[in-house]
Amino acid sequence: MTASFPNVRPRRLRATPAIRRLVAETTVAPRQLVLPMFVRDKVSEPVPIASMPGVVQHTVDSLRAAADEAVRAGVGGVMLFGVPDEADKDPAGTVASEPDGILNRGLAALRADLGDATVIMADTCLDEFTSHGHCGVLTDSGEVDNDATVERYCAMALAQAEAGAHMLGPSGMMDGQIGAIRSALDGAGRADVSLLAYTAKYSSAFYGPFREAVGSSLEGDRRTYQQDAANRREARRELELDLAEGADLVMVKPAMSYLDVLADVAAASPVPVAAYQISGEYAMITAAAQNGWIDRDAAIVESITAIRRAGADVVLTYWATEFAQRFA
Repeated sequence: MTASFPNVRPRRLRATPAIRRLVAETTVAPRQLVLPMFVRDKVSEPVPIASMPGVVQHTVDSLRAAADEAVRAGVGGVMLFGVPDEADKDPAGTVASEPDGILNRGLAALRADLGDATVIMADTCLDEFTSHGHCGVLTDSGEVDNDATVERYCAMALAQAEAGAHMLGPSGMMDGQIGAIRSALDGAGRADVSLLAYTAKYSSAFYGPFREAVGSSLEGDRRTYQQDAANRREARRELELDLAEGADLVMVKPAMSYLDVLADVAAASPVPVAAYQISGEYAMITAAAQNGWIDRDAAIVESITAIRRAGADVVLTYWATEFAQRFA
């Protein structure tokens, strides 16, 4: 072997942890993370979610404590989902837009505690609140009525803005939802409230644990309104529509199975891009680690870094607080 072979040695930049840290192309900062949280009505203590070990349905009090912990760790925001009592569900998800509904009470509590110290986000969707579990109002034949559903989203949006949300996340994938909600907010003098568009939300097998987390009553599936996993170009079309309608941020969901879509959206978007590391992703890593099949800590860091590397400016992850406390 001659002295000149090889004359380029990339391994030199991998030689020590300090060198690897120095030349790392992608970083994850706590400010870029959002913690999804669940608040449940009519419970006196947090309720563990069996399929998501370590995640709970909060009481309002435990929600406040957990959100405070996240903010102290430097997490950039919290995304709140409501879990109503089963008896309060109806076909129109009426309780979703009531000021004393569990989601709006939770938002008000967080805004009172935290003010503008973090970004308080609200899930603006009906699936947790409807007796049939779909993201909207159904027609007599059982199909989701797009335009009637958007009207309900507008009512939810106004209630959530009044409760104190800084940012709303309409996640139902109804056509025209961003434009309609923007118009409703502006018309009510709430131009200050921003919109995180669920631009590319795919119909995914990995949502299963989330449906336990929100106590979903879903009958059937959501394939007529969530995107088909086979489609990539369609996400670009959804992006163009959401931007034209006034989205302030856009999101890809799920994250890990759709990193190609995330990269496409990030390359084309003039506004910040978020991605949601969803319940099934959390559950798979957690279960594999509990069985001793993978290194839990390394998998958490690698998976979130991969989402950032693909182009996400913001990552929604159930590990947000832990990541900020232990890995940042």
